Amino acid sequence: MTRFISIVSGKGGVGKTTTAINLAAALSSCGKEVLVVDGNTGTPDVGLHLGVTKFSTTLHDVLKGSKTLRDAVYIHSSGLKFVPASISLDETKTVDIDNLHQVMLDLYGTTDIVLIDGAAGIGKEALSVIKSSDEAIIVTNPDIPSVTDSLKMTRITRENGIKVYGVIVTRAFDKNDVSPENISVLLDAPILAVIPEDFAVRKALSMKQPVVFSHPEAESSVAYKKLAAEMLGQTYSQKIGKKGFFARLFGM
Repeated sequence: MTRFISIVSGKGGVGKTTTAINLAAALSSCGKEVLVVDGNTGTPDVGLHLGVTKFSTTLHDVLKGSKTLRDAVYIHSSGLKFVPASISLDETKTVDIDNLHQVMLDLYGTTDIVLIDGAAGIGKEALSVIKSSDEAIIVTNPDIPSVTDSLKMTRITRENGIKVYGVIVTRAFDKNDVSPENISVLLDAPILAVIPEDFAVRKALSMKQPVVFSHPEAESSVAYKKLAAEMLGQTYSQKIGKKGFFARLFGM
């Protein structure tokens, strides 16, 4: 049975696409068949994060009915499987995102988990992604504006009959942040993981790689892998000595 999970956020810039890509990579490392679908047809980022901008087939072609989702699956050098969306503005103007739920059915039974990276905010694109999933993960930064917008997102998700699986707090930095406990209470949802502010994430982006792949011992990578293990009912363990510390420090 395929599990469809939307990755959404109340506002942009919180690390939603980074989370979708790295959670997928971490789940794959646990032995699951995982596919990332870039459901952000207006401002898609998955391909950009992975260093590719031109594709022969994209989600836009699928939504137009000329191709199937299986035709649009690509494999990154890290082994990550993904369906990109077109970055062309002309393509964006001619696509109907309302068809997303219908075309996603083509993936049912072909993979274990589908992570759909949605547009930020509570607009039409984001709602189409939510409605195309069985459950949603909310991504937020630990600051008041992000948490407030996430509250709107959790409410709209539930109003559409979709389960809020939980919340991932990204770019956690210091004691001035809104605490995970308070975020959980405000959103009435469990905190799945707290991803620390980590220079390795930016380094991985410049390398066009998931940080889980390029910097497997970085603090952010470990956090994503722990979450993946927990989602699958597995136990994660890792021994990090001095070598791991310096690898994280210098991004090696």
